[in-house]
Amino acid sequence: MGFQCYNRAFCVGRAQIQSQGIQMINISLRRSLLFAHKTAWLAACALVLLAGCGKEAPPPAPGPTEVTVLKVEPRDTPIVFEYIAQTQSPQEVSIVARVNGFLDKQFYTEGAIVKEGQLLFQMDQKPFIASLNEAQAGWDQAKAAHDTAVANLNRVKPLAAQNALSQKDLDDATGTEQSTAAALAQAKANVDTAKLNLSYTKITSPLDGISGAALQKVGAYLNPANSNLTTVSALNPIWVNFSLSENEISGFRDQVAKGLIIPPKDRNFDVEIVLVDGTVFPQIGKITFVDPSFNPQTGTFLLRATFVNPQGVLRPNQYVRAKLKGAMRPNATLVPQSAVQQGSKGHFVWVIDKAGKAENRPVVPGDWYGDQWFMNAGLLAGDQVVVGGALKLSAGAAVKASPYVAKAPGEAQVSQPAAPEKAAKEAAPAAAKK
Repeated sequence: MGFQCYNRAFCVGRAQIQSQGIQMINISLRRSLLFAHKTAWLAACALVLLAGCGKEAPPPAPGPTEVTVLKVEPRDTPIVFEYIAQTQSPQEVSIVARVNGFLDKQFYTEGAIVKEGQLLFQMDQKPFIASLNEAQAGWDQAKAAHDTAVANLNRVKPLAAQNALSQKDLDDATGTEQSTAAALAQAKANVDTAKLNLSYTKITSPLDGISGAALQKVGAYLNPANSNLTTVSALNPIWVNFSLSENEISGFRDQVAKGLIIPPKDRNFDVEIVLVDGTVFPQIGKITFVDPSFNPQTGTFLLRATFVNPQGVLRPNQYVRAKLKGAMRPNATLVPQSAVQQGSKGHFVWVIDKAGKAENRPVVPGDWYGDQWFMNAGLLAGDQVVVGGALKLSAGAAVKASPYVAKAPGEAQVSQPAAPEKAAKEAAPAAAKK
């Protein structure tokens, strides 16, 4: 028995809703089929494109690292020790007034070279001339009195011998002669003092040297409180003072004891002076004094070199660089500082082994020598040390080596960076294995 619809409007609406739902389901199905079709089509195109393009070529294998190497060739190397120094006059004299009076004239140019005996200042001489005249008059008076006493004594003596005069008369004449002789000597001393004081009014240079500034002006009254007039400093010869620390001296002695440094015969170093503008002083000096005591305030020992300075080029208190020459480092190994690196275990260099591979080698550096470094341990003759390109290396890496072209070895100073003891212990076995 079929379904009967008693409400026609309801039945019609229900049929329409069912029809619309079926249509929506059909649209969704068609969209899904269309999307799947497109996806499959795109995947097929991609496969076709990939099949037509082929595989990419793998990256080329890295080649050997290009480096520059230096062949270790030990050789005897002269070394130079350089220090900051200061010049000093061996004789610096303060020019002072010896008598009181007014400063009358100044005859020298401040800062000029003066000669021994050259007149520098003159004081007012009038009071001293008057004093000399007075002393001379006193001497004349004493001389006259003494001459009279001598004549009287000469008359008394024969009369006393004939008992014509008493012994008392002879004693009085003798006493008078002696008293006037003493007065005459005193008067002579007064004359000499007056002449000396008068000569002191002309103040001259006691030596050849360079003069200082005038400390008193013309017209000033000179007395012991303000008697300083100027200074004169000798220039030829001249001293050059420099200091070495206790560590430097101790290190030098240790290296000499170990044979790392051969000093000149009798420790007779040549000393060269470099001025502030870089020019080299033409004269060579010698060390003439070594302070035997240690200065606790500066922590140094004083050394002094003496130089001939005929032209007065070097002036007192001038800063220069002193270079000590004559020492030799025998069979020394030098490596550019750029080749030496420092890691957690100390200093090391890269060397090329017999197979042409990079090898990390611990070393013990010594003193600096210009832009190079003395190697105290870790390297042997014939070792190939990497100078350029070392930062790109790793242990066992293949290398393509070319010779390192070193700069012309100019004269270099020596300074001393400390090398770690641990690196020294590690470098010794490596050198022994080599």
